Amino acid sequence: MANVTSEQMKLKYRSALDLMSTLKVQLKNLHVQGDKMVLRAVAKTKEDANKVWDQIKRVDKNFSRDLMAEISFLSDKPAPKPQTAPTLRIHKVVAGDTLSRIAKKYYGKAGDYMKIFEANKDKLKDPDKIFPGQELIIP
Repeated sequence: MANVTSEQMKLKYRSALDLMSTLKVQLKNLHVQGDKMVLRAVAKTKEDANKVWDQIKRVDKNFSRDLMAEISFLSDKPAPKPQTAPTLRIHKVVAGDTLSRIAKKYYGKAGDYMKIFEANKDKLKDPDKIFPGQELIIP
């Protein structure tokens, strides 16, 4: 690419630069030298560095013609997976239900009925007294 400008190169590799921002990859240096863009960055994990490389290759599998990149990383360990909130399940009590039967249905063990009782203490005073129409949280 003759007479390439920094803005042209940033535009070409915008998706990779945006991904770096999203992943919080620290950009150390970005400039044009000759007809190549030079990029130096530090990722938190090897996994993040690889994601950036994958994006660069999606933009142009022959990226080495116009891009020199060095993306180091601080850790080989993958980033911890974000913890998701447990799925909230609700069971509407029908005639004939008992906490033991409900526990058997959801947990496979009738003896786990106290889990349901503990999660619903605001509605239940006695584990042996539930009524049709009640909506119980199943933890």
